[in-house]
Parts: sequence; C-alpha cells; structure tokens
Amino acid sequence: MTLWTSEQIAEAAGGKATAAFSVTGLSIDTRSLKAGDLFVALKDSRDGHDFIPAAIQAGAAGVLTESAPEGVPAVLVEESSKGLEALGVYACETRQALRIGVTGSVGKTSVKDALAVMFGAFGHAHKSIKSFNNHYGVPITLATIPEQAEYAILEMGMNHAGEMSGLSKLARPQIALINNVVGAHLANFENVEGIADAKAEIIDGMAPGSTLILNGENEHTPRVRAKAEAAKLNILTFGHSDEDDVTIVSQNSHASGGNIRLRIARQQIDVTLMVPGDHWFMNAAACMAVAHAATLPLRKAAMALRKISAAPGRGDTHSLNIDGKSVTLIDESYNANPTSMRAAFAAAALRPGRKLALLGDMYELGADELDLHRGLARPIEEAGFARVFMAGECMRMLMGALPQPLRAGWSSKPQNLLTKLKGELLDGDIVLIKGSNASGVGAVAAQLKEEGSHAL
Repeated sequence: MTLWTSEQIAEAAGGKATAAFSVTGLSIDTRSLKAGDLFVALKDSRDGHDFIPAAIQAGAAGVLTESAPEGVPAVLVEESSKGLEALGVYACETRQALRIGVTGSVGKTSVKDALAVMFGAFGHAHKSIKSFNNHYGVPITLATIPEQAEYAILEMGMNHAGEMSGLSKLARPQIALINNVVGAHLANFENVEGIADAKAEIIDGMAPGSTLILNGENEHTPRVRAKAEAAKLNILTFGHSDEDDVTIVSQNSHASGGNIRLRIARQQIDVTLMVPGDHWFMNAAACMAVAHAATLPLRKAAMALRKISAAPGRGDTHSLNIDGKSVTLIDESYNANPTSMRAAFAAAALRPGRKLALLGDMYELGADELDLHRGLARPIEEAGFARVFMAGECMRMLMGALPQPLRAGWSSKPQNLLTKLKGELLDGDIVLIKGSNASGVGAVAAQLKEEGSHAL
C-alpha cells in the first residue's frame, strides 16, 4: 500500500521531485531497507548520500536527498534531516490517527509495545519500531503512519535537556504518558529533578485540553503536574492511592505473570498479565489510564493486555540446553539502570530454581555511578541469587559488596566469563543476563541462545 507519492513528499518537505514515484515505507539505513522504501540520505557520523547507489540496488523506490546521481528518482531538499522532520509534521496534519506519546526513565519501550497491543484490539495501531525514540526515530515513526491508522503510539526519549521539547513539538501528542522519573542518564544532568524537568518537556508540544498521564507514586510528579496545570492540560494519575484516577486495589504475582484489580471511574477492572514482575502492575495501570483517556471500553482494553509479552532483551525467556543441562535464560540485556536492575532481580525471584546472574555495567549514571553499582548487592541477596558474574569496571564495586559465596567471577569483558558461567550451570538453573546495551552482555545472551536452542 502506498505510503507517500513523490508529489506528496515534495509538498511536505518543500522540495522538488526529479521523477514520479511512490513508496511503501521509509528507511535511513541500507542494511534494513526494504524494496519500495523511501531512502532518506542523512548526514550523521556517515554521509547517507554515499549510500544512495546501495539503496537503489536494495530496491529503494526513491530517495529524499540534498543531491542525487543522474537518473535516480529523488525529491531534492536543502537539508535531508529537515525534510524528514517535515514529512513527520505533514503526517500529523493529514493522518487521522490519535497520537499517544510515551516517555519515562524506565520501561517506556515495554509500555509502548503494550499500548500497541491494547489499541490493536480496537483498530489499526501504528507504533515506533524497536526503540526509535530520538531526533531521527520520532520523525521516522510519524512519517510512516499509514493513512488507515487509527492510533499512533510514539516512544519519545532523551538524554539531554531540550531534546524532548523538540520531539514533542514535532509529534504534538494528544495523550502523553510519563511512566516514571528515576536516575537514568544522570551523567548529563545535575540531579533527578533535572531529569524530571526534561521529561516534562513533553508538555511543550501539547495543546490545551490534551491529557497528560503521570505516575501518582513518583516523588517528582508534583513538579511535572505544576507545569501541566499551567499548560491547561487534563491530568490523570495511576498508582495504589485512592486519590489516583486509576487505582491498583489489589495485586498478585506469580512466576509467569500476575493479576491486578483496578478501580477506574467507579468501575472495577481486572487485568491478567502473562509477563512476570511487580513493575508490570504499574505498567498495566498506566496502559489502562491511557485507555481511559482515549475513552476505550475498559474491560475490552484490560482483556487485550493479557496478550502482551516481553520484548527481546527486555525480559524475554528462553528454555535452553547448555552442555546437557536444561536452564532458563532471562534476557534483560538491552539496557539497565538501578531501578530496572532491581525490577529484574525481583521478577527472577518469583521463579523456582537456583538463580545465577551475569551483570554488565550500567552506563550514564554520573558521579555516583560506583555507589549505584555497589548498591545492587542487597537486592541481589534479597532475590536469592546463588552466584553472580560481573563484567565491566564499575561492576568491581558490586564484586566487593557481595558476600563471598555469591562472587562467581569478574572480568572487564562479559565474553570472558561465558566459559566459567557455562561450567557452573546445573540442571534447572535460572540465568539472568542484564546490563546496559553498550556493556556487551547482549552478545553473551545471543551466544547462549544460539548454542542452547540448537541443542534442544
């Protein structure tokens, strides 16, 4: 189905078409480009204009570019990145989809995916792919909203002040969710209050009367609420308090998920989750607050949440056979900060069996990063882990803080620990792998999955 014609692209981006063409998708990377895509030649660490021939060879139907080789179907613009943003703005103006912006320090990708499942029960739901949440990812998500989409769920991230404001002014969310505010990306902020202010920038692109959804239990919510009230937004909160608009009345966890009872607008709504961990209760309450703001039938929305599952690298589990031993791998290797580490430990604790962990450094934590790594020792003990492997310079601090029996080994690189980890495995073990994406623990998780899946 046609996403854009060259005439529409030229109109939206203020450019000039060299030929008539139509596209069915959009890409900024020739490695993932699909036949029929529009290739946007961006100038970043590498100049996308150098890859135009490769894009055409891969099947690109046309390019959005500042210059193009002779004979290449293109829309010429002064600056490709501005042209991409203009496509996103044009889509906001011409597509009918309800735009829901999702941000937060922890769990925004998981919540975005859960919202897409929920809204998918009511119509065509478009969402950010992977973690496309930055100055390129948001306009790409906007520019790929299909004309038939009824809902667009937009993940929006930042690691510097000012970034969220620009993204919000592009996306202009009609409903926005700030899932939480905790100490992630502290290296770029003086304190967590600065992170709260940066997340609150999502308000900057919202029109009066739009709805902002906030975590009623977060200590920084009053700070964000004050800005939202000044912007004349409707405000909903979720949490365990009777004062919240979406109240968690009761909850029950088990190894494969949990059950919660919510009170929303005097209705009692039960939600069954097939993903483990108490943090998912707040995620589900946040999703139901969005459903309430979008005036969806609440019981049908709750039933849809039963279908959510953990995304790759964010808690997905794998039954593996490693050297003849049956083990369960919990892959949390996509990212990490102190809050998500604690949540992963608590979720693993729900599972029966001996528990091992391979943990990589948490990045962008600022001046307190060593203390924050050291502070993981107590929640690891409380979760009942038997052995812990640690990789990265900051994880040295955790090594020293853990009781001697839990110290399975340390290395500067996680790959160096793989053989030792495999050597300690026993039948029935639970293995948690978690760290920041750049820590390299994902490669260990991938290798275990490859070896263990082939052996089944």
